[in-house]
Amino acid sequence: MPIPFVEPFRIKVVEPIKQTTREERSKILAHAHNNLFGVAAEDVFIDFLTDSGTNAMSDRQWSAMMMGDESYAGARSFKNFEKAVQDVLGFPHVLPTHQGRGAEGMLFQTLVKQGQSVPNNCHFDTTQANLLTQGANAIDLVVDESADSSSQSLFKGNMDLEKLEAFIQKTGAENIPLGMLTITNNSAAGQPVSMANIKGTAAIYHRHNIPFIIDACRFAENAWFIKTREPGYADRSVAEIALEMFSVADGCTMSAKKDAIVNIGGFIACRDESLKLKIAQKLIVHEGFITYGGLAGRDLEAVAVGLREGIDESYLAYRESHTRYLGDVLAEAGLKVYRPTGGHAVYVNAARNLPHIPPSQFPAVALANMLYIEGGVRTVEIGSLMFSHPDPVTGEELPAPNELVRFAIPRRVYTRSHLDFVGEVAREVVKNADAIKGLKITWQPELLRHFLAKLDWVEN
Repeated sequence: MPIPFVEPFRIKVVEPIKQTTREERSKILAHAHNNLFGVAAEDVFIDFLTDSGTNAMSDRQWSAMMMGDESYAGARSFKNFEKAVQDVLGFPHVLPTHQGRGAEGMLFQTLVKQGQSVPNNCHFDTTQANLLTQGANAIDLVVDESADSSSQSLFKGNMDLEKLEAFIQKTGAENIPLGMLTITNNSAAGQPVSMANIKGTAAIYHRHNIPFIIDACRFAENAWFIKTREPGYADRSVAEIALEMFSVADGCTMSAKKDAIVNIGGFIACRDESLKLKIAQKLIVHEGFITYGGLAGRDLEAVAVGLREGIDESYLAYRESHTRYLGDVLAEAGLKVYRPTGGHAVYVNAARNLPHIPPSQFPAVALANMLYIEGGVRTVEIGSLMFSHPDPVTGEELPAPNELVRFAIPRRVYTRSHLDFVGEVAREVVKNADAIKGLKITWQPELLRHFLAKLDWVEN
């Protein structure tokens, strides 16, 4: 296979990782009740559980952290952070939070009331959970082709505009406190959203006087896909495309742990100062003062640098190629890779690899667990354990649209040889796919069950 990329950086610091035996990993996973979230990081060889906060920061970010101003109010580091958000995203008002779910929580506590509905192309798990805790409804209206893992459509993360318009007409705009769009669409296999769709979504929301909020955690990768896939944008810079994306929105929430390439942090940004002040009152109670929002000054400095590094085009070209390479490696190993690959992760259709396991027995969890047992590779299920839901009419438990295993790649962490190793592990798992068993839940919490659930293998 030809080398499709060269890392646009050199490695200056390394961290040792240990290998365990297959027997040891079987015992470790059993001790974690067959839930990979319960496995200690030191017992993982290649960790693709998430790309959130698992990034390698640059020398410039580490240098900036040494200049962190830890003042409680009005810190210089906040000014640097605020300026970076204003320059890169274009919103004048910025409130820092400890991470993305904190931003979502503050926004929803301010605007969303019980019984209301918030549409999105797809809500991810914590976004959905933040709405559910408000007694609100999280409505997913992604385009139908997102459910087809073999379709080569280039923007399968798009909002279905006809469904959105119909939903607003049926529900009533007065019952929709805000509308969202997630870029890229993590729940839909990390697929991007086109500029035309972003603008179309904005037009519908604004026609009904509904504030438009973008979930922006992977905005730079989305802008890169617009540049490389959407007609008319090839000659535009990613920086210009990012500003154009956000120019039609009223605000955004962001987990900076993704495309700002840091280990902690997030923010809310908006155009309306009165909205900022309403959110600020919640923020002070739950996150911290408005110029630190649960973060140290050094973390604010790292985000300020990372936002600018995240839109660097040589980095983004590498990032996409790196992810696409892993997709090719896994496909060659026999896994049913969701195509086209996205920017931050490769998704595998576990239902196609394990057709003998029904959704009720969580085929994606089974596949993820076997990847860990075989080679110490930790991934995460994006399927019915995470996203099954009751039918609003019958109450019957409905499976997720897809049973996916996500290989989320930390930024600037793993080399091509690591990806090749993961391919060899996948090859061994595929050889024995027919023997893989499903799982059943033995205990679960009421909300976000996939983080804490206990499972056991189903005996044939």
